[in-house]
Amino acid sequence: MFQQSGSSKAWWKWAVLMSGVSCVGAANLWAADLGDVGQDTTSPNAARIARLVDAAIADGFRDASTRLALRTEDAVFVRRAYLDLVGDIPPPEQVIAQLLDPGPDKRERLVEQLLESPAYGQNWARYWRDVVFFRAQEDRSQIAAVAMEADLAQRLNDGDRWDQIAARFITARGDVREEGSTAIIMAQDGRTEETTAEISRIFLGIQIQCAQCHDHPYDRWKREQFHELAAFFPRVGVRNVRTLTKRSFEVFANDRYRKGARRKDDNGRPQAEHRMPSLEDPTVPGKPMQPRFFLTGASLPEGTSDFDRRAQLAEWITSNPWFAIAMVNRMWSELVGEGFYDPIDDIGPDREASAPQALKLLADGFRDSGYDLKWLLTTICLTDTYQREARPRRAPEEKSFAANVLQPLRSDQLFNSLLSALEVDERHAAPNRDLGRRGRTGMRGQFGQIFGYDPSQARDSVGASIPQMLALMNSGELNRYIESTRSSLITRLIEEIPDDEQLIVELYLRCLSREPTVQELSQLVAYHNEVGSRTQVFEDLLWALLNSAEFRHRG
Repeated sequence: MFQQSGSSKAWWKWAVLMSGVSCVGAANLWAADLGDVGQDTTSPNAARIARLVDAAIADGFRDASTRLALRTEDAVFVRRAYLDLVGDIPPPEQVIAQLLDPGPDKRERLVEQLLESPAYGQNWARYWRDVVFFRAQEDRSQIAAVAMEADLAQRLNDGDRWDQIAARFITARGDVREEGSTAIIMAQDGRTEETTAEISRIFLGIQIQCAQCHDHPYDRWKREQFHELAAFFPRVGVRNVRTLTKRSFEVFANDRYRKGARRKDDNGRPQAEHRMPSLEDPTVPGKPMQPRFFLTGASLPEGTSDFDRRAQLAEWITSNPWFAIAMVNRMWSELVGEGFYDPIDDIGPDREASAPQALKLLADGFRDSGYDLKWLLTTICLTDTYQREARPRRAPEEKSFAANVLQPLRSDQLFNSLLSALEVDERHAAPNRDLGRRGRTGMRGQFGQIFGYDPSQARDSVGASIPQMLALMNSGELNRYIESTRSSLITRLIEEIPDDEQLIVELYLRCLSREPTVQELSQLVAYHNEVGSRTQVFEDLLWALLNSAEFRHRG
């Protein structure tokens, strides 16, 4: 699906018109007076922390020229919450229900409802799959993506704590097609230094690999500290698993070594102890390193088994303050559009955070909740900061968190939105014979090749490309779902809704989760009068909405 076809739609004026409808413009049209989050809550601690976070952020604007954005309207909030929490757009009836609900706590109830949906775990499992595999060192590691996604989705929906999930990744062993927690080690091909760097980056937000060959140029980390951390992983490896029925890989550990064993023995097994290479003569074995955790100095003796090394490291990482800070910073950035630290995976004690008191409140609350991810997401969604209107990314001289920030949709969010808008069942769609870039087959894998990006990447560096635009505008598969055929969505809607204005509203609600503006409505009436064909008008409208900048972004 979404390959470019030989011909394209002819209604270019509608493409230009709709592509220019940015989320900013829509957000301004939907502006409402700044309100208060409902206080009658089933999670009083989350609501209390949310209010304290907002107060800490607002305090920084007392003497600032930057104005805080207004609270966004309900229709915008519904679409934002759906895309953020379950990775899809809301059905039109959910938007209408939210608009008609008079309850002061309706936004909080919506968040609670979405976090109980199975789509919550699926959405965030796909997010973390991209975090892991966009930095993969081994192309063959993509075979571990499916198991990781399925396993992590189940654990997130079951309410597993973040420290439990992290510990499983750090201590993982087993067949990568069956054990989803092996994904990080498999993505780095079991290489000691690369695995070390990823564990630190993902779970602590600290890129200590910058100290691998020399002392860190900007932070306090020394070269010895990187290699002491690497000394927790030298006995871990990845090897082929071949049977009569399958080919796979296995993350394994070997604690039986000859004294003085080399980095890899003749059978490719890991070495007994990690050695820091000599800068003067890289051919010599190098200095053996004792496993030591760089944030606290806690250490293990040489000869400690692999199981004990990684289990102890997992305990030290998940009990360290930077573990909670890293997760809070990442989730805040994903939901609000800007982190307390940017980049989100390059933080640490030598970096300065925006709104540090708000960050501390969230990190302490996350830790006290038992690293409950649903608690963290709920708390962020209850803040006024999350619920403000969206603006483009701020200028450097402006203050952080005056508004929510426009976000380009991740490939899975965009793909889900297309399926929902068109009422297409992914299971019944024509499969793609090629393997997806991140180890997935079919339409979703192909879509990810074109629209995927690293979620750890700064979002202002994620831009639309010509292949992406052509993949939507020229897609023969997409056009077939849009065109009026016996079984198509547009045919059914045209038959069920004889009133043109009602049908226009239906398509806007279905695609953009809002009603059309007066200007948009008048332009469509004029276009209808010009074309004459009702079928062509609404085919063109649906195509234009799906190709609009507003559809491709989360406002």
